[in-house]
Amino acid sequence: MTEIVISTPGGPDVLHPRVVDVPHPRRGEVLVRVEAAGVNRPDVIQRMGRYPMPPGAHPTPGLEVAGEVVGFGDDTNGFALGEKVCGLTNGGGYAEYCVLPVGQTLPRPPGVDAIHAAAIPETFFTVWANLFRIGRASKGQRVLVHGGTSGIGTTALMLCREFGIQAFATAGSERKCAAIRKLGAEAINYHEQNFALAIQEKTEGHGVDVILDIIGGSYFERNVAALARDGRLVVIGFLGGTVVEQVDLQALVLKRACVTGSTMRARSTAEKAEIAADLRLHVWPVFAAGRCLPIVDQVFPLSRAADAHRAMEAGEHIGKIVLKV
Repeated sequence: MTEIVISTPGGPDVLHPRVVDVPHPRRGEVLVRVEAAGVNRPDVIQRMGRYPMPPGAHPTPGLEVAGEVVGFGDDTNGFALGEKVCGLTNGGGYAEYCVLPVGQTLPRPPGVDAIHAAAIPETFFTVWANLFRIGRASKGQRVLVHGGTSGIGTTALMLCREFGIQAFATAGSERKCAAIRKLGAEAINYHEQNFALAIQEKTEGHGVDVILDIIGGSYFERNVAALARDGRLVVIGFLGGTVVEQVDLQALVLKRACVTGSTMRARSTAEKAEIAADLRLHVWPVFAAGRCLPIVDQVFPLSRAADAHRAMEAGEHIGKIVLKV
């Protein structure tokens, strides 16, 4: 089979095709003939050599796929040969075949094609784990999402609308702000407004209950200012750096704020399986009703993975970028 490998840390041109043997599924794994694979920011960071690889992770990029089950390891139940599935990988998705832990594999939602199914796992696992499980977002609360038109952002905003949560989101252009409004959220152009002041104004001084943050260090002080009392700041990315120069602990204490965060890749197989079960229970029926399906901005053939990474880094996409295998 063909897979796309990282020849050395660097720019998109370090992504190269390589012919290798089809992998063999081990105990508790399924072998999937990949039809499409999602492209995500962690893939780009890994390609640059800046993503710490957890033990046992596959060095080939690609964290989510959709395809057809063509093989099983021992003690693997729940899927049939030929069944259409999508799932969260432990790496290796940029390939014609990929193994998936059975607990991270889900049936393809009815009526959803491979391109859109491949755009589901990474962002929906991440948003569900961080916004709903860690952040405890619930009906009637207020949420602020940074990077509202990213794959993570569009997923979060759709789920907020679905579950009765008032959402605000930041973006850097009127085009992206318009897309945010179409998803039922209030948009804040960070080039024109201080988002913390805008949130205080829009919520009449209350603030938001949860912030889902892909920016990190450079937003920390304003994030705290935007939180409501007992608010939760959930950090899942570091586009604005990993270090905060100064922290006003009194501001945190007075708001009884919680600051936390997580990565998906470092979670155990059991933890990921729990998230998958939650999605199947709460989100798969929503997909079946035709709602909250991922927004796909661009599709590239697997051979053009480097171009897909260039598109990701350009930052003009709204929703997901997908590779067609």
